[in-house]
Amino acid sequence: MVGARRPETRWVTRLIPLFLGGCVGFSTYVFVKRICVDFYIENRHESHVATAFLSVYFVSFFLMLLTYFRVFLVIQFDPGVVPLGPLAVEQKKKEKERRRSSGCCGRSVDDLEANRYEGYWPDPSVDSPGLERFYSKDVFICYTDGRPRWCSSCSNWKQDRVSHCSEIDRCVKKMDHYCPWVGGIVGETSFKFFVQFTFYTAIYCTVALVAAGMSLRESLQEEVTVDGFVIGLLVIAGFFGIFTFAMTATSVQYICVNLTNVDYLKAQTLVHQLAIRVPRGTPPGPDYGVITYPLPKPQPSPTSPQSSGRTAVSEPVSSRDLLAQRTFAVVRTEKGENPFDIGVYRNWKSVMGNNIIDWFLPFNRSPCESFENSESFYEMGPLIQELRARFSLPEIPPNEKGGLELSELNGRGKRDGDGML
Repeated sequence: MVGARRPETRWVTRLIPLFLGGCVGFSTYVFVKRICVDFYIENRHESHVATAFLSVYFVSFFLMLLTYFRVFLVIQFDPGVVPLGPLAVEQKKKEKERRRSSGCCGRSVDDLEANRYEGYWPDPSVDSPGLERFYSKDVFICYTDGRPRWCSSCSNWKQDRVSHCSEIDRCVKKMDHYCPWVGGIVGETSFKFFVQFTFYTAIYCTVALVAAGMSLRESLQEEVTVDGFVIGLLVIAGFFGIFTFAMTATSVQYICVNLTNVDYLKAQTLVHQLAIRVPRGTPPGPDYGVITYPLPKPQPSPTSPQSSGRTAVSEPVSSRDLLAQRTFAVVRTEKGENPFDIGVYRNWKSVMGNNIIDWFLPFNRSPCESFENSESFYEMGPLIQELRARFSLPEIPPNEKGGLELSELNGRGKRDGDGML
């Protein structure tokens, strides 16, 4: 369970469910007792209207609660955060020990839940933990030097579509936004259920608005005293109805173009750096550089103690290690190009599920959670082939597509490469 870093945000997140529960309780009382029972059944003797309203109301009410609890529980127990790197884990242990030794009442002791990790520069080690997971792919997001993105707070290489959330101070897969209304960070594991919740809440509010509006209009026509509780229901249902409808429409738009809220805010100006696999030994081109993995290990300098005054000689690369080498071209997309756009329908299914039942019921997780394969962390669209053609990148020959797996080298493949950018 990962909480917000700032105490005020944590308290808001804890209190909002109580506020929402109060709003739903009030709405249910007004809808059932004052509108359906008092107004339509007892005053107007229109039980068929009350029955119709109650049936639609409680179906939408049940679906709203079901999706809310689903998204809330996922956010609490599986928010999609990336595990901390070894350096951050060690730093966290040191922080706990320092706080324990300082005592819990000292003025210098900060809020434990608001603890941040000390920053680190990208790990320079060629055997850096997690690095091999990137160059075993055929394409990944990278820096201009061809290395994966790095999170200094989490001390980790950032996979594609991972963003750091300042509210919880952790990296999150496909982070969309921090939402106190549903208890925390909305990301890859919860976005589908969040969309379903806002959709059913909008329907719930619409049903309440229609019933309250009709009873109010008929009361005015018959010059009956207007029920103040019905006015209150109109205000609450109108506010949350507009809010959740806007959230649903916006989220559906993000899904159709395979972007998150974080991505969409900078979609028109964002330029991606991509490392795309090319044949081993491919030289740099006029518009791109190359990098070869595993990265070369630094050789001792002539004046280092290990060399004893002798000139260092590079260790020859074995044929086994040559099979482990992979060369990547580092290219840039144009502004606004999205390598993860695989078409509206496939974008939709990657988040909402492969059949219409998954689209409307919050049982199965998003298929994109389990997509990862040997080519990329997430399915990529036709832009990758367009980039190959745009930069005239050579295709990988058949003899390099199969063969020795990196995982079979047991670390022996992490030897000297034949160069990097």
